[in-house]
Amino acid sequence: MERDSPLKRRSVDSESPWVFPSATGTLRDPDNTRARIRQVVAGTPFEGLHPHDFRHYVAGVLDDAGLSAREIADYLGHERISTTQEDYMERGVVGEKAAPALATRPEVEEPENEG
Repeated sequence: MERDSPLKRRSVDSESPWVFPSATGTLRDPDNTRARIRQVVAGTPFEGLHPHDFRHYVAGVLDDAGLSAREIADYLGHERISTTQEDYMERGVVGEKAAPALATRPEVEEPENEG
């Protein structure tokens, strides 16, 4: 049986444009949001989840989908692409385009030794 969480009920019942609206449909205080999420995820595999983790998740999904850093930055509301690249995008993963580009580089001729 699926757990009927308050967050799930809110998403079904609310017409608010906010992800975590207050009871009146306005913006919720960030401290109250964090406290409510802690309550909802207590004792689940998601214990320790922070609201900001959702932004990282979305950035990762968009990155995996092939959106550019500029597109992801715009979606997240970052003025500088560097914020998105440094804080949100995966590092240490070689892109699919790197190996073929390096494999097809032209051969470099060695200079003749004039001596």
